[in-house]
Amino acid sequence: MRRLLAGVAMVAVAASVLLVGQSASADSIRDSEYWLANYGVTQAWKTTKGAGVTVAVIDTGVDGRHPDLVGTVVGGTDVSGVGSANGQTPLGEDSQHATMVASLLAGHGHGAGAGMMGVAPEAKILSISVGFGVGTVGSDDQIAAAVRWAVDNGASVINMSLTRNTLDWPPSWDDAFLYAMEHDVVIVAAAGNRGSGTTEVGAPATMPGVLVVGGVDRAGKASFDASSQGITIAVSAPSEGLVGAGPGGGYYSWSGTSGATPIVAGMVALVRASHPGLDAGNVIHRLTATAKGVGTVPNPTYGYGLVDAAAAVTANVPTVTTNPADELKDWIRVYRRAEATPPPAEGKTVAPVTPRVNAAAPQNPLGTVLPSIESLRDTGLPLLVYLAFAAIVAFLLRRYILKFRRPRRK
Repeated sequence: MRRLLAGVAMVAVAASVLLVGQSASADSIRDSEYWLANYGVTQAWKTTKGAGVTVAVIDTGVDGRHPDLVGTVVGGTDVSGVGSANGQTPLGEDSQHATMVASLLAGHGHGAGAGMMGVAPEAKILSISVGFGVGTVGSDDQIAAAVRWAVDNGASVINMSLTRNTLDWPPSWDDAFLYAMEHDVVIVAAAGNRGSGTTEVGAPATMPGVLVVGGVDRAGKASFDASSQGITIAVSAPSEGLVGAGPGGGYYSWSGTSGATPIVAGMVALVRASHPGLDAGNVIHRLTATAKGVGTVPNPTYGYGLVDAAAAVTANVPTVTTNPADELKDWIRVYRRAEATPPPAEGKTVAPVTPRVNAAAPQNPLGTVLPSIESLRDTGLPLLVYLAFAAIVAFLLRRYILKFRRPRRK
């Protein structure tokens, strides 16, 4: 994973060791996709292949002309200012990255059993091209714009195979991600790769409400080089021994949570297609509740465990009331409020608070003994207590005055 400058922060696509080699045979590509059988995908296809679900891939730009993706990429845009208007021109040094991601997610193969089959081969893709380290605006702003565009153009799932390499994120992401969550969109993000310098998960994988994906090897063991660990990891999926379609028709072997993420995003598409009435919180819950736990769950290595597409689609899972948007709202309320004073509401004016003074208020001769009505109200003492106390004092004072006015005997 390369570290690419984005404004004042470092942003990078979360893949490692790309372009390892190009396959000589498309059939061997299909044979290499061990996760389709091992993680319940082919079994889930008996119920759904993701038809009717649109997934936004925010990445370097998907080449929709690849034989395994023709007809799958139904729209897109460029937020970098240097790509093509439809978002399908691969950008940057890792230009093949987005096409590989999309093929793992929704590739449909070609010919008789050849080419890449994605986890949700009947889902549709929106390609949003981002210039990591390049563009007319910084990468942080590009990501925020990309998320909003995805929501406004019909995505119900967003795949983010990228990391900021920092625990924090800019406030612009607060608004954009909350916008997506409030529109019932599931955001799936990569944990990152230790082998590429990401020793702990970074944003957006640190953001509340995001479905974070960790990586495992072919044996289902946590990948040391091809996955970071952290308490925000929700589920784990294969991140080693992966294959993917590249721009121009080629295929590549690769590793990293960049590949594990679209596998999970594809499963989210299968759940959304098979359970169209579920909100985002319950879609995520189906993935975590049906995952095959490893050790005590959840944990920072595997999250709730290894994903199981068949179980996520068909199992009887009770519904929950959790809402990703509420999780992010709570974080914003607690952690952002001290960073800056909020601006005045539109149409309102702000003035300093001044002491309240009652004009021409009579002097209270017992002010040094008795509190005022206002101070009693401010301290919460009931008025009845004041009146009772005043009556006692008045009675004693009257007795005192009468005593000294009484004539004395001579």
